[in-house]
Amino acid sequence: MAEKFDVIVIGAGPGGYVAAIRAAQLGLKTACVEKRGTLGGTCLNVGCIPSKALLESSHLFEEAGHDFSKHGIKTGKLEVDLSTMLKRKDAVVKQFTGGVEFLFKKNKVTYLKGAAQITAPGKITIAPSDGGAQTSYEATNIIIATGSDVISLPNVKIDEETIVSSTGALTLKTVPNKLVVIGAGVIGLELGSVWRRLGAEVTVVEFLDRITPGMDEGLSKDFQKALEKQGVKFKLGTKVTGVEKGKKSHIVSTESAQGGSPESLDADVVLVAIGRKPYTEGLGLKEIGVAIDERGRVKTDKQFQTNVKGIYAIGDVIIGPMLAHKAEDEGVAVAEIIAGQKPHINYDAIPSIIYTAPEVASVGKTEEELKKAGIEYNIGKFPFTANSRAVANGNAEGYVKILADKKTDRVLGAHIIGPDAGTLIAELALAIEFSASAEDVARTCHAHPTLNEAVKEAALAVDKRAIHA
Repeated sequence: MAEKFDVIVIGAGPGGYVAAIRAAQLGLKTACVEKRGTLGGTCLNVGCIPSKALLESSHLFEEAGHDFSKHGIKTGKLEVDLSTMLKRKDAVVKQFTGGVEFLFKKNKVTYLKGAAQITAPGKITIAPSDGGAQTSYEATNIIIATGSDVISLPNVKIDEETIVSSTGALTLKTVPNKLVVIGAGVIGLELGSVWRRLGAEVTVVEFLDRITPGMDEGLSKDFQKALEKQGVKFKLGTKVTGVEKGKKSHIVSTESAQGGSPESLDADVVLVAIGRKPYTEGLGLKEIGVAIDERGRVKTDKQFQTNVKGIYAIGDVIIGPMLAHKAEDEGVAVAEIIAGQKPHINYDAIPSIIYTAPEVASVGKTEEELKKAGIEYNIGKFPFTANSRAVANGNAEGYVKILADKKTDRVLGAHIIGPDAGTLIAELALAIEFSASAEDVARTCHAHPTLNEAVKEAALAVDKRAIHA
């Protein structure tokens, strides 16, 4: 007889493993299925965490080579030990995948290894990766948390060696002389930054006429300028029509997105980073009647329930930004809903961050979104060049921008480019979560000297009364 659970989660990425742990905390008999062989999903294994490890290592290398001298620190000739750098990255990943497995044991979550298929509402079969016999399980509730996969170009074949996705870009054995990045989104710009710092000549090709689509437009333009100062080249409004592989290098064929004369770029390595798509392959969703939208996402209601009773979905497989922390919040929420609680997620308070240097972070509405909605707003902006801690640190590029409702002063959006933007944005996400006004932020005492004072000054600037600018 098949073992029965209250909850079975399919996928052990940030959304899935968090959902499983929270369900178990709430007293539900819970299992989590993962076919990768290690827990943590794309984010932990080949995404967020390894990329941040390489971003930090490459940032330190660049600082030592270019920025230490202005602090009075003399260095000799620096060399990149790429092998050690990659080993460190792998060690960080291993530490945290093992950590998730420990948390499963601590919270009594059953870890089921293999590929899951939903054969009927409440019924799952799991095929082990070693090719052994399938095992059947039953569950009152099933949560789909299978995440997303790389979108490929039909005319560019990824081999994960010299034509790579984000996965292959984390394991390059040598620093390329010339790297062409297809796509000017978060993934392409972060990984492009890693290899540019380590010595690659980087060219980013983007189909649209701007980088980081969806970001506040002013911030996006300033971000591009910052990257160009570092040596990154951009070809915007350009599409890639093919990649011709050579023995030592490749020819990347391009043309204007509007049509025009073809051009070409030389590249040792080509990184395809045009986005990600929901991963639902092999789950049997079509066979059991789970509704899928035109973009391949699982359709859910506000309670994360699909059209099939007892089957839920969260994270990258449903509508919304493909962010690990968004999936985590949804994982907690769906577990609490199943347990009879009434959680709520404010999607306007979910920040997004690009971990380049300078960092870029946003939460809430952009100016373009507010204009489209016909909402009148005030802008408060404060530069890091007027922040004492940023200047003392020798890292004063960028600014904080706060958008507040013109009538109520409620914070509607915040956008930061500069040092530790990803950390600073948390205060403004909290402000949006609690419906705070810019005045509330401005009246809160901020320690001196800190980067956070730039947030306070931007809040004061909403009312045109910044003190230090």
